Amino acid sequence: MKIDNQYVVDQADAGIRLDKFIADKESSLSRSFIQKLISKGQITVNDDLVKPSYNVHYGDIVKIRIEKTETEPILQAEDIHIDTVYEDDEVIVVNKPAGMVVHPGAGVSSGTLVNAVLSKLSLDFQEDDETEDDEIDISSISPQRPGIVHRIDKGTSGLLVIAKTTNAYYNLTGQVQEHSMNRRYIAVICGVPKQDQGTIIAPVGRSSRDRKKMAVTPTGRTAITHFKILEKYTSFSLISARLETGRTHQIRVHFSYIGHPVVGDTEYGGQNRALNVKTSESVMNAIRSLKRQALHAELLGFKHPKTGEYMEFSAPIPDDIQNLIDALRNEN
Repeated sequence: MKIDNQYVVDQADAGIRLDKFIADKESSLSRSFIQKLISKGQITVNDDLVKPSYNVHYGDIVKIRIEKTETEPILQAEDIHIDTVYEDDEVIVVNKPAGMVVHPGAGVSSGTLVNAVLSKLSLDFQEDDETEDDEIDISSISPQRPGIVHRIDKGTSGLLVIAKTTNAYYNLTGQVQEHSMNRRYIAVICGVPKQDQGTIIAPVGRSSRDRKKMAVTPTGRTAITHFKILEKYTSFSLISARLETGRTHQIRVHFSYIGHPVVGDTEYGGQNRALNVKTSESVMNAIRSLKRQALHAELLGFKHPKTGEYMEFSAPIPDDIQNLIDALRNEN
């Protein structure tokens, strides 16, 4: 795909966001892809670099330049088994295994939860008798993340809710933004926090040292994690963590920040520290057997987007984390 277009903003379009303005003009491009192009400087306003949230003005000259290689990957539905905890016409709740990426991204184009969801939902988009245009293909909202309203990391297992309709998508994303969705995790962390329960309030953003990682930084977004110690061991703890906000890697970053990284976490210091603790052979074997961070999204609660009924789901602790917990209990 190659695009080299120029648009002059008229009175009717004045005041709308730049990314929406482009989406209206270039129907083949998704909003998320347009935002990436703006960030890369391939969409300019009056030859100036601006943000996707820029509101266009009457007379603005908007230029778009996309080379042939700059194209949005085409998603393919794949016949991948997913552990479905609950499903109806509006939502699916799944228990994602560790090792599965939620959606395609850099270097990952297949084998994701989204690929599995496409296979499962491709013929199941529902028509709503009460509206004419609302129940469109959910992928038109975010073609690379159809129905995805929140995420968990590749190395984290546990519960996710996926929207099957646009009504459900907007309702559930609203619950995420309003912090009313109940998301509770369990984790095994290094050390024992001084407080049995507490709240970590520390802004999370991109690390200035490594842009692939997150960090607590003054320029980050507000991030709030509530936690409670469930069990104390000699050199480790089993904790429950509830997200009030949902920043990328939030729990992992927050516990690393307070000096108690998640066991098995190779990015934020948890695995290196755990492997250097003097402990029993059974505990050490369980730590070595972990191929990911000991973090699991065990509980998910939300109001059903159509009925308003509060629904709550739980997912059992996976064997690899349970084996570590059992070894720690036996050591005590």
